[in-house]
Order: sequence, then structure tokens, then C-alpha cells
Amino acid sequence: MMKTQARLHDDNCGVSSAWRTMLKRSALWLVVLALPLGAQATGSWIASPQVIPAADGADPKEVTGVVFEDRSGDGQRLLDEAGVPGVLVSNGIDVVVTGEDGRYRLPVRADMNLTIVQPSGWRVPVDERQVPQFFHVHKRDGSPGEFRFGGLPASGVAPAQVNFPLQRSAVGDDFSCAVVGDSQTYSHTEIGYFRDSTVADLLAAGPGAWDCMLYLGDVVGDDLGLLDRLLEVGAAVGVPQWLVHGNHDYDFDATDDADSADSWRRIYGPEYYAYEIGQVVFVVLDNVVYPCGDTDMERSGREFCDGAERARYNGRISSQQMQWLENLLSHIPEDRLIVIATHIPLVSFMDPTTIPHQTDNVRDLYALLEGRPALSLSAHTHTLENHSPGQHFDGWEEAVGVERLPFRHIIAGAASGAWWQGDFDIHGVPMALQRLGAPKGVLQLAFSGAGYVEDYIPARIDRSRVQWLDFNTPAFRDWFDAIREWALSDRDERDPVPPLSINDLPDNRLFTPADLEAGVWLTANVWLGSAETRVTAALNDGAAEELERTQEGAGEAVRSGAEWADPFAAQRQLSVARYAFESRSGEPRNQGLEVFRGSHFGPAAPQPMLSVADRNMHLWRLRLPDTLPEGVHRLRVTTEDRHGRRSVEHVTFEVRAERPPPRWRSELWE
Repeated sequence: MMKTQARLHDDNCGVSSAWRTMLKRSALWLVVLALPLGAQATGSWIASPQVIPAADGADPKEVTGVVFEDRSGDGQRLLDEAGVPGVLVSNGIDVVVTGEDGRYRLPVRADMNLTIVQPSGWRVPVDERQVPQFFHVHKRDGSPGEFRFGGLPASGVAPAQVNFPLQRSAVGDDFSCAVVGDSQTYSHTEIGYFRDSTVADLLAAGPGAWDCMLYLGDVVGDDLGLLDRLLEVGAAVGVPQWLVHGNHDYDFDATDDADSADSWRRIYGPEYYAYEIGQVVFVVLDNVVYPCGDTDMERSGREFCDGAERARYNGRISSQQMQWLENLLSHIPEDRLIVIATHIPLVSFMDPTTIPHQTDNVRDLYALLEGRPALSLSAHTHTLENHSPGQHFDGWEEAVGVERLPFRHIIAGAASGAWWQGDFDIHGVPMALQRLGAPKGVLQLAFSGAGYVEDYIPARIDRSRVQWLDFNTPAFRDWFDAIREWALSDRDERDPVPPLSINDLPDNRLFTPADLEAGVWLTANVWLGSAETRVTAALNDGAAEELERTQEGAGEAVRSGAEWADPFAAQRQLSVARYAFESRSGEPRNQGLEVFRGSHFGPAAPQPMLSVADRNMHLWRLRLPDTLPEGVHRLRVTTEDRHGRRSVEHVTFEVRAERPPPRWRSELWE
């Protein structure tokens, strides 16, 4: 069957050109337009690539195959199933384009992911977990040594052929993706939390709301044995699940970065790849180098990579991936939106001076993308950060050489919030407010052509809500400072009971004239706020006044402490009753709080979370007048995002000459 097909020259043999590439990719669109609309695929299509082993004793130096339209839906190429031209195929470095007959040819590498780029207008099959099947993993000698999660078995000689099935897709240029940062489940209990928050919210959006899910790494928390179940739970949404490899998803047994994603590759698939939907090319990169070493230490400040104490990771895109990306981009029309998906941010507000939590060679990446529309998506920091082009924070240039951002960078928050900490919400899931105070949740990207609109879905909270509103008062600042000082003191020497709890904070929406004189600010923590966001407040039907962003993004350092904290989030983060949970069940691990890798806290008096929103890049504030009269006042707060969408909330507060007694006046009944 395969011998009857003509073979086109490999594009890497010196005969390709930009014109040839564009013509072949144009041919793909002509094929799509020529196909009958009734054949467009909907629903899940479960199949896998067709792998044809090499003849006995053969050790192929090249692998070939056909990308074909799988009309039968079984993943096996039949005589009447035509090849699809213009599809990009890669061995992890080289990138070629299928010819008019859908055929490709590539050099075999001893350790490679053979992949296709899902082309626009088409879709690849999925497995029962909704994991896209666009790849064949080959590692001739397998993983070195024993890996606790299995690694990769030796695959021996490469296959002679791998045929990749495609079906036409009903998804066009307008589509929507759910972007999931740091689900980071360390246990089966936490997978239940993920099911009852993220998955519940995505299903609540209704049938057809989503066209893909993109997880931005730290999908699980070090235990890759949880990955299958998490994917099965996520598959309930019913759309393909594309995954980024994170620093809690690798093999800790690996002694070389080339092996650190082996178990991931066996359980999920490639650690770097690309796929297209509409006019968008998603480029998934693995920028977690583990263990980092000599290459990383060529730059100053990376001495932690010497391995003297223990193996460490660093944020860097490997030279192999950079070569692959350069080859890939040579085939991508320059008007396509390039979405770079990594786990570790390229740069971060939360960790602007911390080297391993940003990407060393980000400037090289910018150079490859110069002149193209682009968007960076990442996770890792458990924060929501919407960085506008031109923005800059102190620390970026020294850490990774970035002055101002050339395009938008979004750190997508965390489905786990701050690692599933915090008190339980009404749904029995930890509130786990993130490090900058936003709720846990999921980023939504609605694409139209090469443009997009970003939105945030807060977990199990009304989707119309976009912010927390509260007041930064003298009493709040004193309360905050007292607990933070205790939390940062020596655990072995401090009083086991914090100096204050939430019960010690006075009503945070009732002020005295002395409070106003000392400074009371209305605060708006706009979860996905950016430099273009505008927040105004009108007091008692008066004229609207504009709130000031507490971090301008103009090269300044991070401002932290009680004055710059989000009072709404901090109140819930600084006094968590869940530490005190205790029973007579006889099960010691059910007492107090267990998070991370079995770390146990309590039972003890209510404690602050390990992460507190003491800084913020998306906090706006307005100082209230010192001379407000006594009585009840109201504020109308209007927030407008960069797309012109408005949200209006009302806040009521009081001014009293003195604070009234907060508790039951028992003396009246004695």
C-alpha cells in the first residue's frame, strides 16, 4: 500500500524555501476548503498513530510515514484515505512539511519525540483521557537506572514508519481555551478538590463552551502516579488536554536533564511540541532544567547548580528546543499568533530577583519571535500576573537581562491556589487564596483570528466578579504586622499561639475620625488587572475619582508590607482555623493540616498560611477623605479592563465617633 505513493524531497535537503513552505501550507488550506462540510468531526475521536516496525534486524536511519485523513476513524491508513499535505512533522530538532501525498521523511534520533503539529482546520485523535495522540516516543536505550515512576523502557530500533491520522475539525478561527495553572495535586484528596472546583467550573460553562484545555505545568505534585487519575477527571470536560511539563512533574531520580521527563513521556507524551487551532500556534516548551549544571553556571548567580548540596532545577530553554523552535518558526506564517506556553515564567513580579523562577535565555526567545504577534503563558508562581508590553520591574534586567517586555506575558494563576491551603469554602474545597490574593481558578482565552480576550474564572465564585474590595485601615496594619512578625520568628522559640487571630481584628468597614486621619484606603485587588485597567470610585453619588495602581510597572522595586497588602485576602490568609481541626479517630494524619509532600501542621491554634498577599501588581487604592462626617457612606466602584468591559460593585462603610463594643453587652443582663 505504502509503496504506491510517490515520495517528495525532504524539506531539509536544501530544496526548501520560504515560498515552498507557504505554498505547501496553502495547499493544506485548499484541501480543507475542498472537503464537504458534512464530514467535519465533532465529539471525541479515540485512536492513535499507526506504528509499523522495522523489518527484522533493520536499524533505520530515517523514519517515514504519511499524515492522512482518517475517514474510518480507526487510526489505520486504508487505501482510500488520502494523505494531507502541508503538515509539519518533527523529530524534536528537524521540522519538515508533508508533500502533496502527505508523506514525510526524517532522520532517526536515538532519543526523540516524533510529532506532528496539529494543523488548523484539522484535529488529532485523543485517548480515553482526552490526551491528544500526535506523537510517537522513541528512546532506543530507555531510561538509565531505576526510576520510581518507571521512566521509559528501551524501545530498541526505531520504527520503519509512523502514520499520523487526522480528521477535519469543526473548530474555526473563533475558539476558547481553558488555561490551567498549577493544579499541583500532591494526593488523591487534592485530586478531589480539583474535581470539585476547576472541573466543576468548566462544566458549569455549558456544552460547547471549551475547545481545548492547556495545563501550564505542575499538573501533579511530585507523584506522577497521580497523573492518570487527574487526566481522567479533567477528561470530564470533554475536550483535548494539552500539558506543559513542570518542576513538580519530572523524575527526581534523573541525573541528567535529558532523562528528567522520561516518566512524563511514557504517561502523557512529549515535553515540548506545538499545535495549531485557527490562526494561533501554541508552542509548548519545557523550561525546567533538572538537574541544572555546568551550562547554567556559565552565567553568574547560578552556583546553586553545582549539585554540592542536592540536585536543583533552573529556568532555561535548552539549546535543542531553541533549535527546534527556530526550525518550526521558519514554516509558520508571520501573521499567526504565537502562544509560548512554559511552566516557569519568562519573568515574574512575584520573584523578580530570583533566578531559578524566571527564564535565563528569555532574550534569545524574544529574538526568535521578533516582529511576530506573540503571547507568553506560564504558571509556577501561584500568582495572577497580566504584564503589558513595555512593562518593567526592578530585578528583571539583572536576573535574566530583560528591560521592557516586547509583548504580553500572563502568569495564569493556580487551580490549586496557594497549594490547597486555607479554610474550606462552602463546597468543601480549601479557599487557598493565591500569593497575590486572587482566588484559585482558571484563565480563559477567547481567540478570534490572531486576537484574543483574557478572562479569569474564580473557583466556585460568581463569574461576574473580578476583584476583592476592602479597606486598608490603621487597625488592619497593626494586626497584620503583629501576626507577620510572629510568623517570621523562630518556630522553636516563639509562643505556639499567634499573638492575634481574626477575632482580634475590629470591624474593617467601620472607622473613627482618628482612623481617617491616620489613613484609610479603599483597595481593589483586580485579579487579572493590567497596566490598562482603570478603577474609579464615587462616594455618596459624588463625582468618580480614579484609584491609583500601587505598582506602576515602570522599573520600580516590589513594594511589600501592611501598607501594600490586600486586606481582603490577608484577613483570610493570616488566621486559618483548619490548622486546629482535631478528632478522636485515631488516625494521626487526619489531625491538623497536611499539605505539600505530606508536611503536617497542627493540631494547633489557628495559624497564618505560608503565603500571604503582602505585595501586589494588580492592587489599586484611593485614600478616603479625613473629614468624612459620621454616619453610613457608600461607594460605587467601577472597574474597566483593557478590553473596555466594566464591572460595578457597591461598598458600604460607617464612620463613628468611637468604635462600639463588638460583643454581646452582657453587663445589661447581670
